[in-house]
Amino acid sequence: MNYDVKDLALAKKGDDRIEWAAQSMPVLTQIKKRFLEEKPLNGIRLGLCLHVTTETASLCRTLKAGGAEVHLCASNPLSTQDDVAAALVKSDEISVHAIKAEDHDTYYKHIYSVLAIKPQITMDDGADLLSTLHSEKPELLKEVLGGTEETTTGVIRLKAMAHDGALKYPVIAVNDAMTKHLFDNRYGTGQSTIDGIIRATNRLLAGSTFVVAGYGWCGRGVAKRADGQGARVIVTEVDPLKALEAIMDGFQVMPLSQAASIGDFFVTVTGDINVIRQEHFEQMKSGAIVCNSGHFNVELDLGTLAQNSSHRRNIREYVEEFTLKSSGKLIYILAEGRLINLAAAEGHPSSVMDMSFANQALAAEYVVKNQGKLPLKVFPVPEDIDKEIARLKLASMGFSIDKLTPEQEKYLASWTSGT
Repeated sequence: MNYDVKDLALAKKGDDRIEWAAQSMPVLTQIKKRFLEEKPLNGIRLGLCLHVTTETASLCRTLKAGGAEVHLCASNPLSTQDDVAAALVKSDEISVHAIKAEDHDTYYKHIYSVLAIKPQITMDDGADLLSTLHSEKPELLKEVLGGTEETTTGVIRLKAMAHDGALKYPVIAVNDAMTKHLFDNRYGTGQSTIDGIIRATNRLLAGSTFVVAGYGWCGRGVAKRADGQGARVIVTEVDPLKALEAIMDGFQVMPLSQAASIGDFFVTVTGDINVIRQEHFEQMKSGAIVCNSGHFNVELDLGTLAQNSSHRRNIREYVEEFTLKSSGKLIYILAEGRLINLAAAEGHPSSVMDMSFANQALAAEYVVKNQGKLPLKVFPVPEDIDKEIARLKLASMGFSIDKLTPEQEKYLASWTSGT
């Protein structure tokens, strides 16, 4: 078996942590049980480029239970949990290529290692595996039945590819499932981002001014959790509808150029490039803490910050201090501008990833069952899968809901009944 992990001796610790996470993943556990019996992925080569966490390990074990040959690499250089990677290799004989804090070249070497197995289904978190496959290994495209994408940033990239006619196989946008973005993005990103900031800094949020750039589902979650910690939350936006929603939710809204001078903490969750730029760094208070919870570190213009700094040093783990040449102000960047919730913390709680990865598992099954029939585009998780995951989650939590009566179903399907 081919693999590249930090240390196989970490496997026991990883197994214990995977077991702990799995206790809060009842939906995926039920899917795994069915997969063991039915083997819907039997013989399918699956290439995964995901955050290597305890929750991802449960997904990998579920896919293998379904008969798949699973190969995994990291979707971010800082998000790998080395003990989990070791456990998947040693305990499950799953091929893993991921080491926490790997450099750029190693990151792509690991992607190439997964592509070397000629995957029939790709699973991405950010679309790096798929884009590398299309741009550098096009001869392998004929092997691919379809793919899935986990995150907003990846879906944006894939839709751009589809628009340009560059996408060569169908992809299911797992991110756009209601059971994913309503819960994972809002509650998962919200809690884990605050967790990462506190672990990295040990600073008090109560009484601080906390600036959230972007009010999508992730931004909503971060703003809500920061508010719950007692921070004064300011939202910056480019979309008037989202800005209006933030105001109606009780948050102050202003341009980033105005918020820069009064914020104590800054978090970007936009999916776009250079959201916080040198003009904003120059306006910030000395001691401002800046981080990103979007998928790529491009949301912070760190290159220009470095060029305009007289000195930089790592003052504590995951905290780098930049001294501005112009003013001597100190700016603190967390986790190299990468995903703060996965770099400095453990990512989303397993109970929300339960639904996200249930979508991944069932989407893979759907691709296999419908191979050759799927449209060559980025399309959503089928509604019946989305609702089935919600139903299973509700049942696992001990809740039940009403059903429409035949009379109600008929009424909703009719146009003749009025006042």
